[in-house]
Amino acid sequence: MKLLNPQQTEKLAFAVLWLAAALAVLPILAIIAVMVYRGGSGLSGSLLFRVEAGLLPAIVGTLLLVGLTALFAAPLGIAAAIYLREYARNGPLVRLIRLAVVNLAGVPSVVYGLFGLALFVTLLHFGRSLLAGACTLSLLVLPLIISTSEEALRQVPRGLREASLALGATKWQTVRRVVLPNALPGIITGLILSISRAAGETAPILFTAAFFSLTHPFPKSVFDPILVLPYQLFVMATEVPNVPSATKWATALVLVLVVLGLNLLAIILRTRLRGLQRW
Repeated sequence: MKLLNPQQTEKLAFAVLWLAAALAVLPILAIIAVMVYRGGSGLSGSLLFRVEAGLLPAIVGTLLLVGLTALFAAPLGIAAAIYLREYARNGPLVRLIRLAVVNLAGVPSVVYGLFGLALFVTLLHFGRSLLAGACTLSLLVLPLIISTSEEALRQVPRGLREASLALGATKWQTVRRVVLPNALPGIITGLILSISRAAGETAPILFTAAFFSLTHPFPKSVFDPILVLPYQLFVMATEVPNVPSATKWATALVLVLVVLGLNLLAIILRTRLRGLQRW
């Protein structure tokens, strides 16, 4: 049997990798194609921008919820990653914290929803509100932000830190002016993943934030419940039998487009920041 030469082996390996990538992407493209085919006819300006029986309040509520979640989770997660990577000494406690972060990332979202119901809604008396939902989703995405941010900090070359310290900079000045700017693209990547997960979650907000109403569509404060696209889609599919099928699929398509739009904005920001890297 004739063995392949290195060039043929490399081509075969690339072919297998391309095939694996195609097999991973095709189901996603198929799902989007089905949503476009079945929901395209129901997608209209009146559905998107109408307040009553439309999706505008749910779109606004989703953006508010995701924005408030990022506002709570991003500073805390990045600060925790900076401490674990730049200041904490390796030991049993730090290893235990890292293990807890990894385990928390795998906890089902419905558990976070029940925890948010017990802590924020009941114990802290936030009620079923935008604030309670954002706090719950912040806990949900916090482990992911910490893990990805710490990995981004780890990728910054040690030589940059040593050069900064050799020039007389303090530890905090080195972290703030050298490490963080170069790690920011990787941190933004973690935030993209977090935003995607937060925007598509239904179980946590089912217990803490979401409701369905046509008379009070927009929240007046952070202590009001909100309409969000995942819960709106859930209600349409399970509790409102007279909703046309095209409207349900159009709602699902809008949710995907909102998530993709948020991701696209974050990717553009990450690309610009990556161009400013010094290594």
